[in-house]
Amino acid sequence: MTDTGTATQQSSVQKLTFTTMTMMVVGGMVGAGVFSLPSRFAAETGVLGALIAWLIAGSGMLMLAFVFQTLAMRRPDLDAGVYAYAKAGFGEYLGFFSAFGYWASACVGNVTYWVLIMSTVGAIAPALGDGDTVLSVLLSSIGVWVFFYLVQRGVKDAAAINRIVTIAKVVPILVFVLLALFALDPQVFADNLRGGTDYGSLFDQVKGTMLVTVFVFLGVEGASVYSRHAKRREDVGRATVLGFLAVFAVFASVTIVSYGILPAAEIAELRQPSMGGVLEAAVGEWGKALVSVGLIVSVLGAYLAWTLMAAEVLYVAAKDDDMPRFLGRTTRGDVPFNALLLSTILVQTVLVVTYFSEDAFNFALDLTSALTLIPFLLAAGYALKLAISERNPVRELVVAVIAVGYTIFLLVAAGPRFLLLSFIIYAPATLLFVQARREQGRRLFSGPELVILAVSVLGAVAGVVALAAGWISI
Repeated sequence: MTDTGTATQQSSVQKLTFTTMTMMVVGGMVGAGVFSLPSRFAAETGVLGALIAWLIAGSGMLMLAFVFQTLAMRRPDLDAGVYAYAKAGFGEYLGFFSAFGYWASACVGNVTYWVLIMSTVGAIAPALGDGDTVLSVLLSSIGVWVFFYLVQRGVKDAAAINRIVTIAKVVPILVFVLLALFALDPQVFADNLRGGTDYGSLFDQVKGTMLVTVFVFLGVEGASVYSRHAKRREDVGRATVLGFLAVFAVFASVTIVSYGILPAAEIAELRQPSMGGVLEAAVGEWGKALVSVGLIVSVLGAYLAWTLMAAEVLYVAAKDDDMPRFLGRTTRGDVPFNALLLSTILVQTVLVVTYFSEDAFNFALDLTSALTLIPFLLAAGYALKLAISERNPVRELVVAVIAVGYTIFLLVAAGPRFLLLSFIIYAPATLLFVQARREQGRRLFSGPELVILAVSVLGAVAGVVALAAGWISI
Protein backbone atom coordinates (compact mmCIF):
# COMPACT_ATOMS: atom_id res chain seq x y z
CA MET A 1 0.00 0.00 0.00
CA THR A 2 1.12 3.56 -0.65
CA ASP A 3 -0.15 6.95 0.40
CA THR A 4 -1.56 9.32 -2.22
CA GLY A 5 0.10 12.28 -0.56
CA THR A 6 3.28 11.88 -2.60
CA ALA A 7 3.89 13.94 -5.69
CA THR A 8 4.41 10.82 -7.77
CA GLN A 9 1.04 9.45 -6.72
CA GLN A 10 -0.73 12.73 -7.46
CA SER A 11 0.70 12.88 -10.95
CA SER A 12 -0.72 9.47 -11.76
CA VAL A 13 -4.24 10.15 -10.50
CA GLN A 14 -6.84 9.75 -13.22
CA LYS A 15 -8.63 13.04 -13.95
CA LEU A 16 -12.26 12.82 -15.01
CA THR A 17 -13.72 14.92 -17.82
CA PHE A 18 -17.15 16.59 -17.86
CA THR A 19 -18.56 13.81 -20.06
CA THR A 20 -17.23 11.07 -17.81
CA MET A 21 -18.56 12.76 -14.66
CA THR A 22 -21.98 13.21 -16.26
CA MET A 23 -21.96 9.53 -17.14
CA MET A 24 -21.09 8.73 -13.53
CA VAL A 25 -24.12 10.73 -12.33
CA VAL A 26 -26.40 9.01 -14.85
CA GLY A 27 -24.77 5.64 -14.20
CA GLY A 28 -25.26 6.03 -10.46
CA MET A 29 -28.95 6.90 -10.77
CA VAL A 30 -30.00 4.50 -13.52
CA GLY A 31 -29.87 1.19 -11.69
CA ALA A 32 -32.33 -1.15 -10.04
CA GLY A 33 -34.90 1.47 -9.06
CA VAL A 34 -36.12 2.41 -12.52
CA PHE A 35 -37.09 -1.18 -13.31
CA SER A 36 -39.28 -1.37 -10.18
CA LEU A 37 -41.07 1.97 -10.71
CA PRO A 38 -44.30 0.73 -12.34
CA SER A 39 -45.36 -1.60 -9.50
CA ARG A 40 -44.04 0.60 -6.69
CA PHE A 41 -46.07 3.56 -7.93
CA ALA A 42 -49.16 1.53 -8.88
CA ALA A 43 -49.26 0.04 -5.38
CA GLU A 44 -49.55 3.55 -3.92
CA THR A 45 -51.31 5.83 -6.39
CA GLY A 46 -52.82 6.47 -9.82
CA VAL A 47 -51.75 8.78 -12.63
CA LEU A 48 -52.71 12.00 -10.83
CA GLY A 49 -50.82 11.11 -7.67
CA ALA A 50 -47.84 9.96 -9.72
CA LEU A 51 -47.69 13.26 -11.59
CA ILE A 52 -47.79 15.21 -8.31
CA ALA A 53 -45.19 12.90 -6.75
CA TRP A 54 -42.79 13.38 -9.66
CA LEU A 55 -43.37 17.14 -9.60
CA ILE A 56 -42.45 17.25 -5.90
CA ALA A 57 -39.56 14.80 -6.21
CA GLY A 58 -38.23 16.41 -9.37
CA SER A 59 -38.38 19.92 -7.94
CA GLY A 60 -36.88 18.87 -4.62
CA MET A 61 -34.07 16.84 -6.14
CA LEU A 62 -33.35 19.59 -8.67
CA MET A 63 -32.88 21.96 -5.73
CA LEU A 64 -30.48 19.44 -4.18
CA ALA A 65 -28.65 19.23 -7.51
CA PHE A 66 -28.36 23.04 -7.49
CA VAL A 67 -27.12 22.83 -3.89
CA PHE A 68 -24.29 20.51 -4.92
CA GLN A 69 -23.55 22.74 -7.91
CA THR A 70 -23.35 25.84 -5.71
CA LEU A 71 -21.26 24.21 -3.00
CA ALA A 72 -18.83 22.81 -5.59
CA MET A 73 -18.14 26.41 -6.69
CA ARG A 74 -18.31 28.10 -3.28
CA ARG A 75 -16.09 25.54 -1.56
CA PRO A 76 -13.78 24.03 -4.20
CA ASP A 77 -11.44 22.98 -1.39
CA LEU A 78 -13.90 20.35 -0.13
CA ASP A 79 -13.79 16.84 -1.62
CA ALA A 80 -16.35 14.01 -1.41
CA GLY A 81 -19.16 16.57 -1.25
CA VAL A 82 -21.92 15.03 0.87
CA TYR A 83 -19.61 14.18 3.75
CA ALA A 84 -17.35 17.22 3.48
CA TYR A 85 -20.24 19.69 3.43
CA ALA A 86 -21.81 18.21 6.56
CA LYS A 87 -18.49 18.43 8.42
CA ALA A 88 -17.79 22.00 7.31
CA GLY A 89 -21.24 23.13 8.31
CA PHE A 90 -21.98 21.24 11.52
CA GLY A 91 -18.78 19.80 12.95
CA GLU A 92 -16.75 16.62 12.86
CA TYR A 93 -19.19 14.24 14.54
CA LEU A 94 -22.16 15.04 12.31
CA GLY A 95 -19.74 15.02 9.38
CA PHE A 96 -18.72 11.52 10.45
CA PHE A 97 -22.36 10.44 10.65
CA SER A 98 -22.95 11.86 7.19
CA ALA A 99 -19.98 9.96 5.78
CA PHE A 100 -20.94 6.72 7.46
CA GLY A 101 -24.65 7.02 6.60
CA TYR A 102 -23.93 7.78 2.97
CA TRP A 103 -21.48 4.91 2.79
CA ALA A 104 -23.89 2.48 4.47
CA SER A 105 -26.72 3.54 2.14
CA ALA A 106 -24.50 2.90 -0.87
CA CYS A 107 -23.64 -0.58 0.38
CA VAL A 108 -27.26 -1.48 1.24
CA GLY A 109 -28.33 -0.10 -2.14
CA ASN A 110 -25.80 -2.37 -3.84
CA VAL A 111 -27.54 -5.34 -2.25
CA THR A 112 -30.78 -4.43 -4.06
CA TYR A 113 -28.96 -4.82 -7.36
CA TRP A 114 -28.02 -8.43 -6.72
CA VAL A 115 -31.48 -9.25 -5.34
CA LEU A 116 -33.11 -7.84 -8.48
CA ILE A 117 -30.74 -9.66 -10.82
CA MET A 118 -31.48 -12.97 -9.12
CA SER A 119 -35.22 -12.25 -9.09
CA THR A 120 -35.07 -11.52 -12.83
CA VAL A 121 -33.26 -14.76 -13.62
CA GLY A 122 -35.54 -16.50 -11.11
CA ALA A 123 -38.41 -16.15 -13.57
CA ILE A 124 -36.79 -18.94 -15.60
CA ALA A 125 -34.75 -20.57 -12.80
CA PRO A 126 -37.15 -21.15 -9.87
CA ALA A 127 -34.28 -22.11 -7.54
CA LEU A 128 -33.36 -18.42 -7.40
CA GLY A 129 -36.84 -17.44 -6.20
CA ASP A 130 -37.23 -13.69 -5.69
CA GLY A 131 -33.53 -13.25 -5.12
CA ASP A 132 -33.66 -14.39 -1.50
CA THR A 133 -32.87 -18.12 -1.67
CA VAL A 134 -29.65 -19.81 -0.57
CA LEU A 135 -28.55 -20.29 -4.18
CA SER A 136 -29.25 -16.68 -5.12
CA VAL A 137 -27.30 -15.41 -2.10
CA LEU A 138 -24.38 -17.68 -3.03
CA LEU A 139 -24.30 -16.57 -6.68
CA SER A 140 -24.66 -12.92 -5.64
CA SER A 141 -21.75 -13.31 -3.25
CA ILE A 142 -19.55 -14.57 -6.09
CA GLY A 143 -20.53 -11.52 -8.13
CA VAL A 144 -19.72 -9.18 -5.25
CA TRP A 145 -16.16 -10.44 -5.00
CA VAL A 146 -15.66 -10.46 -8.78
CA PHE A 147 -16.49 -6.76 -8.80
CA PHE A 148 -14.15 -6.20 -5.88
CA TYR A 149 -11.34 -7.63 -7.99
CA LEU A 150 -12.35 -5.45 -10.97
CA VAL A 151 -12.52 -2.17 -9.05
CA GLN A 152 -9.29 -2.71 -7.12
CA ARG A 153 -7.48 -2.81 -10.46
CA GLY A 154 -7.84 0.96 -10.71
CA VAL A 155 -10.17 3.96 -10.86
CA LYS A 156 -9.25 4.64 -14.49
CA ASP A 157 -10.37 1.23 -15.71
CA ALA A 158 -13.57 1.25 -13.64
CA ALA A 159 -14.60 4.74 -14.77
CA ALA A 160 -14.06 3.82 -18.43
CA ILE A 161 -16.17 0.69 -18.06
CA ASN A 162 -18.89 2.70 -16.31
CA ARG A 163 -19.06 5.15 -19.23
CA ILE A 164 -19.61 2.34 -21.73
CA VAL A 165 -22.14 0.50 -19.57
CA THR A 166 -24.13 3.70 -18.90
CA ILE A 167 -24.81 4.12 -22.63
CA ALA A 168 -25.68 0.44 -23.02
CA LYS A 169 -28.21 0.39 -20.19
CA VAL A 170 -30.09 3.58 -21.08
CA VAL A 171 -31.02 2.31 -24.55
CA PRO A 172 -33.42 -0.50 -23.40
CA ILE A 173 -35.16 1.92 -21.03
CA LEU A 174 -35.76 4.42 -23.83
CA VAL A 175 -37.02 1.58 -26.03
CA PHE A 176 -39.46 0.62 -23.26
CA VAL A 177 -40.88 4.16 -23.13
CA LEU A 178 -41.31 4.32 -26.92
CA LEU A 179 -42.96 0.88 -27.17
CA ALA A 180 -45.25 1.60 -24.23
CA LEU A 181 -46.30 4.90 -25.79
CA PHE A 182 -47.11 3.10 -29.05
CA ALA A 183 -49.18 0.45 -27.22
CA LEU A 184 -50.83 2.88 -24.76
CA ASP A 185 -54.59 2.38 -24.37
CA PRO A 186 -56.29 5.74 -23.65
CA GLN A 187 -59.19 4.08 -21.83
CA VAL A 188 -56.90 2.12 -19.48
CA PHE A 189 -54.92 5.29 -18.86
CA ALA A 190 -58.12 7.21 -18.03
CA ASP A 191 -59.31 4.45 -15.68
CA ASN A 192 -56.00 4.70 -13.82
CA LEU A 193 -56.19 8.48 -13.50
CA ARG A 194 -57.26 8.56 -9.86
CA GLY A 195 -56.37 5.01 -8.91
CA GLY A 196 -58.42 2.68 -6.75
CA THR A 197 -60.64 3.56 -3.82
CA ASP A 198 -58.31 1.81 -1.36
CA TYR A 199 -55.39 4.19 -1.96
CA GLY A 200 -56.44 6.69 0.69
CA SER A 201 -56.12 10.46 0.43
CA LEU A 202 -54.10 12.04 -2.35
CA PHE A 203 -51.57 13.23 0.24
CA ASP A 204 -51.09 9.69 1.54
CA GLN A 205 -50.70 8.42 -2.02
CA VAL A 206 -47.97 10.93 -2.78
CA LYS A 207 -46.24 10.34 0.56
CA GLY A 208 -46.21 6.61 -0.13
CA THR A 209 -44.09 7.09 -3.25
CA MET A 210 -41.45 9.36 -1.73
CA LEU A 211 -38.91 6.77 -0.59
CA VAL A 212 -38.77 5.11 -3.99
CA THR A 213 -38.19 8.49 -5.66
CA VAL A 214 -35.30 9.12 -3.28
CA PHE A 215 -33.84 5.72 -4.14
CA VAL A 216 -33.96 6.19 -7.90
CA PHE A 217 -32.37 9.64 -7.62
CA LEU A 218 -29.49 8.47 -5.45
CA GLY A 219 -26.41 9.25 -7.49
CA VAL A 220 -27.38 12.85 -8.24
CA GLU A 221 -24.47 13.74 -5.95
CA GLY A 222 -22.12 11.36 -7.74
CA ALA A 223 -19.95 14.02 -9.40
CA SER A 224 -19.67 15.85 -6.08
CA VAL A 225 -18.55 12.71 -4.27
CA TYR A 226 -15.81 12.15 -6.83
CA SER A 227 -14.81 15.82 -7.08
CA ARG A 228 -11.13 15.23 -6.23
CA HIS A 229 -10.75 13.49 -9.61
CA ALA A 230 -12.36 16.29 -11.67
CA LYS A 231 -10.24 17.78 -14.44
CA ARG A 232 -12.06 21.10 -13.97
CA ARG A 233 -13.89 22.01 -10.76
CA GLU A 234 -16.79 23.74 -12.52
CA ASP A 235 -17.58 20.47 -14.31
CA VAL A 236 -18.78 18.99 -11.00
CA GLY A 237 -21.88 21.18 -10.81
CA ARG A 238 -22.62 21.10 -14.53
CA ALA A 239 -22.42 17.31 -14.64
CA THR A 240 -24.72 17.07 -11.61
CA VAL A 241 -27.52 19.20 -13.10
CA LEU A 242 -27.31 17.79 -16.64
CA GLY A 243 -27.24 14.20 -15.40
CA PHE A 244 -30.21 14.81 -13.12
CA LEU A 245 -32.41 16.42 -15.78
CA ALA A 246 -31.78 13.61 -18.25
CA VAL A 247 -32.57 10.88 -15.73
CA PHE A 248 -35.62 12.68 -14.33
CA ALA A 249 -37.24 12.77 -17.76
CA VAL A 250 -36.65 9.04 -18.22
CA PHE A 251 -37.92 8.02 -14.76
CA ALA A 252 -41.13 10.05 -14.96
CA SER A 253 -41.82 8.72 -18.46
CA VAL A 254 -41.37 5.08 -17.40
CA THR A 255 -43.88 5.53 -14.59
CA ILE A 256 -46.60 7.43 -16.46
CA VAL A 257 -46.68 5.38 -19.69
CA SER A 258 -47.09 2.16 -17.67
CA TYR A 259 -50.53 3.32 -16.54
CA GLY A 260 -51.71 3.09 -20.14
CA ILE A 261 -50.89 -0.62 -20.50
CA LEU A 262 -52.55 -2.40 -17.55
CA PRO A 263 -54.95 -1.55 -14.71
CA ALA A 264 -53.08 -0.16 -11.70
CA ALA A 265 -54.12 -3.11 -9.52
CA GLU A 266 -52.50 -5.55 -11.96
CA ILE A 267 -49.32 -3.47 -12.27
CA ALA A 268 -49.02 -3.42 -8.47
CA GLU A 269 -48.99 -7.23 -8.38
CA LEU A 270 -46.34 -7.72 -11.08
CA ARG A 271 -43.18 -9.62 -10.22
CA GLN A 272 -40.03 -7.51 -10.07
CA PRO A 273 -38.74 -6.16 -12.37
CA SER A 274 -42.25 -4.87 -12.98
CA MET A 275 -41.16 -2.96 -16.08
CA GLY A 276 -40.71 -6.35 -17.76
CA GLY A 277 -44.27 -7.39 -16.95
CA VAL A 278 -45.65 -4.13 -18.33
CA LEU A 279 -43.75 -4.49 -21.62
CA GLU A 280 -44.74 -8.15 -21.88
CA ALA A 281 -48.40 -7.08 -21.69
CA ALA A 282 -47.75 -4.48 -24.36
CA VAL A 283 -45.74 -6.39 -26.98
CA GLY A 284 -45.40 -10.00 -25.83
CA GLU A 285 -42.76 -12.16 -24.16
CA TRP A 286 -39.87 -10.67 -26.10
CA GLY A 287 -40.56 -7.38 -24.35
CA LYS A 288 -39.97 -8.98 -20.97
CA ALA A 289 -36.74 -10.53 -22.26
CA LEU A 290 -35.54 -7.13 -23.52
CA VAL A 291 -36.15 -5.54 -20.14
CA SER A 292 -34.45 -8.44 -18.35
CA VAL A 293 -31.28 -8.05 -20.42
CA GLY A 294 -31.34 -4.28 -20.00
CA LEU A 295 -31.81 -4.67 -16.27
CA ILE A 296 -28.79 -6.93 -15.82
CA VAL A 297 -26.55 -4.54 -17.79
CA SER A 298 -28.00 -1.53 -15.97
CA VAL A 299 -27.69 -2.99 -12.50
CA LEU A 300 -24.13 -4.21 -12.98
CA GLY A 301 -23.14 -0.76 -14.23
CA ALA A 302 -24.83 0.96 -11.29
CA TYR A 303 -23.16 -1.47 -8.90
CA LEU A 304 -19.79 -0.48 -10.32
CA ALA A 305 -20.52 3.25 -9.93
CA TRP A 306 -21.76 2.88 -6.35
CA THR A 307 -18.88 0.64 -5.33
CA LEU A 308 -16.52 3.41 -6.41
CA MET A 309 -18.48 6.10 -4.57
CA ALA A 310 -18.85 4.11 -1.35
CA ALA A 311 -15.11 3.49 -1.09
CA GLU A 312 -14.35 7.11 -2.00
CA VAL A 313 -16.39 8.49 0.90
CA LEU A 314 -14.61 6.31 3.47
CA TYR A 315 -11.25 7.17 1.97
CA VAL A 316 -11.72 10.95 2.10
CA ALA A 317 -13.11 10.78 5.63
CA ALA A 318 -10.02 8.84 6.69
CA LYS A 319 -7.69 11.35 5.01
CA ASP A 320 -9.47 14.09 6.99
CA ASP A 321 -8.89 12.13 10.23
CA ASP A 322 -12.60 11.42 10.71
CA MET A 323 -12.23 7.69 10.07
CA PRO A 324 -9.46 5.32 11.21
CA ARG A 325 -6.23 5.74 9.27
CA PHE A 326 -6.25 2.27 7.72
CA LEU A 327 -9.16 3.39 5.51
CA GLY A 328 -7.05 6.17 3.99
CA ARG A 329 -4.47 3.97 2.27
CA THR A 330 -4.53 3.41 -1.48
CA THR A 331 -2.86 1.24 -4.10
CA ARG A 332 -0.70 2.54 -6.93
CA GLY A 333 -3.82 2.65 -9.08
CA ASP A 334 -5.32 5.27 -6.70
CA VAL A 335 -7.82 2.76 -5.33
CA PRO A 336 -8.69 3.06 -1.60
CA PHE A 337 -8.18 -0.66 -1.08
CA ASN A 338 -9.12 -0.99 2.60
CA ALA A 339 -12.21 1.21 2.14
CA LEU A 340 -13.21 -0.90 -0.85
CA LEU A 341 -12.68 -4.10 1.12
CA LEU A 342 -14.79 -2.88 4.06
CA SER A 343 -17.55 -1.83 1.65
CA THR A 344 -17.53 -5.26 0.03
CA ILE A 345 -17.70 -6.97 3.43
CA LEU A 346 -20.77 -4.89 4.39
CA VAL A 347 -22.49 -5.74 1.09
CA GLN A 348 -21.75 -9.39 1.72
CA THR A 349 -23.17 -9.17 5.25
CA VAL A 350 -26.40 -7.50 4.17
CA LEU A 351 -26.78 -10.03 1.37
CA VAL A 352 -26.89 -12.78 4.00
CA VAL A 353 -29.44 -10.78 6.03
CA THR A 354 -31.78 -10.56 3.03
CA TYR A 355 -32.28 -14.31 3.25
CA PHE A 356 -34.24 -13.70 6.46
CA SER A 357 -36.25 -10.71 5.19
CA GLU A 358 -39.91 -10.97 4.18
CA ASP A 359 -39.38 -8.72 1.14
CA ALA A 360 -35.64 -8.37 0.56
CA PHE A 361 -35.79 -5.98 -2.40
CA ASN A 362 -38.27 -3.41 -1.09
CA PHE A 363 -36.81 -3.47 2.42
CA ALA A 364 -33.28 -2.80 1.16
CA LEU A 365 -34.58 -0.13 -1.22
CA ASP A 366 -36.43 1.80 1.49
CA LEU A 367 -33.62 1.47 4.04
CA THR A 368 -31.15 2.79 1.47
CA SER A 369 -33.32 5.86 0.97
CA ALA A 370 -33.77 6.47 4.70
CA LEU A 371 -30.03 6.25 5.39
CA THR A 372 -29.35 8.89 2.74
CA LEU A 373 -31.76 11.49 4.08
CA ILE A 374 -29.57 12.68 6.97
CA PRO A 375 -26.52 13.30 4.71
CA PHE A 376 -28.72 15.12 2.18
CA LEU A 377 -30.33 17.25 4.92
CA LEU A 378 -26.93 18.24 6.34
CA ALA A 379 -25.59 19.19 2.89
CA ALA A 380 -28.67 21.33 2.18
CA GLY A 381 -28.41 22.83 5.67
CA TYR A 382 -24.81 23.83 5.01
CA ALA A 383 -25.83 25.54 1.76
CA LEU A 384 -28.49 27.44 3.70
CA LYS A 385 -25.95 28.39 6.36
CA LEU A 386 -23.55 29.73 3.73
CA ALA A 387 -26.29 31.65 1.93
CA ILE A 388 -27.25 33.41 5.16
CA SER A 389 -23.81 34.01 6.68
CA GLU A 390 -22.07 35.11 3.47
CA ARG A 391 -25.05 37.01 2.07
CA ASN A 392 -24.96 35.07 -1.16
CA PRO A 393 -27.42 35.84 -4.00
CA VAL A 394 -31.12 35.45 -3.16
CA ARG A 395 -31.37 32.60 -5.67
CA GLU A 396 -28.97 30.50 -3.59
CA LEU A 397 -30.95 31.22 -0.43
CA VAL A 398 -34.24 30.19 -2.05
CA VAL A 399 -32.70 27.00 -3.46
CA ALA A 400 -31.27 26.06 -0.08
CA VAL A 401 -34.55 26.71 1.75
CA ILE A 402 -36.51 24.53 -0.68
CA ALA A 403 -33.87 21.77 -0.49
CA VAL A 404 -33.99 21.76 3.32
CA GLY A 405 -37.79 21.73 3.33
CA TYR A 406 -37.84 18.87 0.82
CA THR A 407 -35.48 16.66 2.81
CA ILE A 408 -37.46 17.31 6.02
CA PHE A 409 -40.63 16.26 4.18
CA LEU A 410 -38.86 13.07 3.09
CA LEU A 411 -37.94 12.28 6.69
CA VAL A 412 -41.61 12.64 7.67
CA ALA A 413 -42.67 10.49 4.72
CA ALA A 414 -40.14 7.79 5.68
CA GLY A 415 -41.93 7.32 8.99
CA PRO A 416 -40.55 6.03 12.30
CA ARG A 417 -39.79 2.50 11.10
CA PHE A 418 -36.86 3.38 8.85
CA LEU A 419 -35.63 6.19 11.08
CA LEU A 420 -35.31 3.75 13.99
CA LEU A 421 -33.58 1.19 11.78
CA SER A 422 -31.21 3.93 10.63
CA PHE A 423 -30.32 4.71 14.25
CA ILE A 424 -29.51 1.03 14.81
CA ILE A 425 -26.93 1.33 12.01
CA TYR A 426 -25.66 4.81 12.90
CA ALA A 427 -25.06 4.39 16.65
CA PRO A 428 -22.53 1.50 16.58
CA ALA A 429 -20.57 3.33 13.88
CA THR A 430 -19.40 5.74 16.57
CA LEU A 431 -16.76 3.13 17.45
CA LEU A 432 -14.93 4.09 14.24
CA PHE A 433 -15.11 7.75 15.25
CA VAL A 434 -13.68 6.90 18.68
CA GLN A 435 -10.83 4.93 17.09
CA ALA A 436 -9.97 7.88 14.86
CA ARG A 437 -9.93 10.28 17.81
CA ARG A 438 -7.70 7.92 19.81
CA GLU A 439 -5.25 7.67 16.93
CA GLN A 440 -4.89 11.44 17.09
CA GLY A 441 -4.65 11.56 20.88
CA ARG A 442 -7.67 13.85 21.05
CA ARG A 443 -10.59 14.17 23.45
CA LEU A 444 -13.24 11.66 22.36
CA PHE A 445 -16.32 13.93 22.49
CA SER A 446 -17.08 17.58 23.09
CA GLY A 447 -20.19 18.66 24.99
CA PRO A 448 -22.43 19.06 21.91
CA GLU A 449 -21.08 15.81 20.47
CA LEU A 450 -22.09 13.96 23.64
CA VAL A 451 -25.66 15.20 23.10
CA ILE A 452 -25.62 13.88 19.53
CA LEU A 453 -24.20 10.57 20.79
CA ALA A 454 -26.97 10.29 23.39
CA VAL A 455 -29.67 10.91 20.78
CA SER A 456 -28.22 8.30 18.43
CA VAL A 457 -27.88 5.69 21.18
CA LEU A 458 -31.42 6.31 22.47
CA GLY A 459 -32.73 6.01 18.91
CA ALA A 460 -30.84 2.74 18.43
CA VAL A 461 -32.19 1.35 21.72
CA ALA A 462 -35.72 2.33 20.71
CA GLY A 463 -35.19 0.62 17.37
CA VAL A 464 -33.97 -2.61 18.96
CA VAL A 465 -36.90 -2.63 21.40
CA ALA A 466 -39.33 -2.01 18.53
CA LEU A 467 -37.85 -4.90 16.57
CA ALA A 468 -37.94 -7.24 19.57
CA ALA A 469 -41.54 -6.29 20.35
CA GLY A 470 -42.61 -6.76 16.75
CA TRP A 471 -43.66 -3.13 16.31
CA ILE A 472 -41.37 -2.88 13.29
CA SER A 473 -39.84 -5.60 11.13
CA ILE A 474 -37.31 -6.15 8.39
